Amino acid sequence: MLAVVQDLGYASSLAARGMRSRRTHVIGLIIPNVSLYYSQEILRGVNQAIADLDEHLIIYTSGVMHRESIAQHERSYVTLLNGGITDGAIVVTPMATQFPKNAPLVVIDPNTETPDYPSITATNREGALAAMNYLTGLGHRRIGHIAGNMDQVISCQRLQGYKDGLAAAGISVREDWIEFGDFTPGTAVDCARRLLSRPDRPTAIFAANDLSAMAVYQVARELGFEIPEDVSVVGFDNLHEAVYLNPLLTTIDQFLEKMGATATEMLMKLVRGEALPKNPAGESNIRKIPTRLVIRDSCASLS
Repeated sequence: MLAVVQDLGYASSLAARGMRSRRTHVIGLIIPNVSLYYSQEILRGVNQAIADLDEHLIIYTSGVMHRESIAQHERSYVTLLNGGITDGAIVVTPMATQFPKNAPLVVIDPNTETPDYPSITATNREGALAAMNYLTGLGHRRIGHIAGNMDQVISCQRLQGYKDGLAAAGISVREDWIEFGDFTPGTAVDCARRLLSRPDRPTAIFAANDLSAMAVYQVARELGFEIPEDVSVVGFDNLHEAVYLNPLLTTIDQFLEKMGATATEMLMKLVRGEALPKNPAGESNIRKIPTRLVIRDSCASLS
């Protein structure tokens, strides 16, 4: 019978398989845009985690749809995937703050500081603060910031770290040196151009993600500036591409692959009915991955 099934190329229905065994051995991944380097890093971690498991992966992406409709689509994707197609789902950097709970769910970078579902995130404020302490330690006092999408908690946390870093160095916040982007390079180019075209331009820019930092490289060269001689740059992510830039990008590593792998491990525990381990704060609902400053060649001392 098995040979006949293989010869015919037959594949069983995932939903029907789930009804028979109560397990489909499929997990879902809902990701903002699969073409982004950030998404690919997360996906790499998920793929590593399921490589030795009897599990398959379905990916849904919100792509480039209008921002106001993304949260609605995220919730509908969770409902669809957790309606018998998958054993559970992972949602990456959602715009939504609430999701249906009819099956196991884990969220990477939840859009709330107090999620009521299992989540994993980086220490975003602390990472941004480390970046700022490094820049102020090099003598920079005119430091610009390209923020992320302020509808997302992670952007607010990184902006807070930027401001806290200035305060720690006794530097007043200049709102006109803060440009609000959306984590995409196209928007970041416009932000960088406004910052670097100022007569009192910043001597350093802390970007809320590596893609925005790469946009600073592009604009600096368009305007005839050298990195780091004329402007120092720090990113946030530590994408693989950061080591191919010239000069190599100093950035905050939030261990994206580890976040993807850890989220998958958390989800599989939930699928198997196992309790999640508690974090150092005694919480089992959220895991925080400590960030780390990675110093390379994109910053110069002013002293």
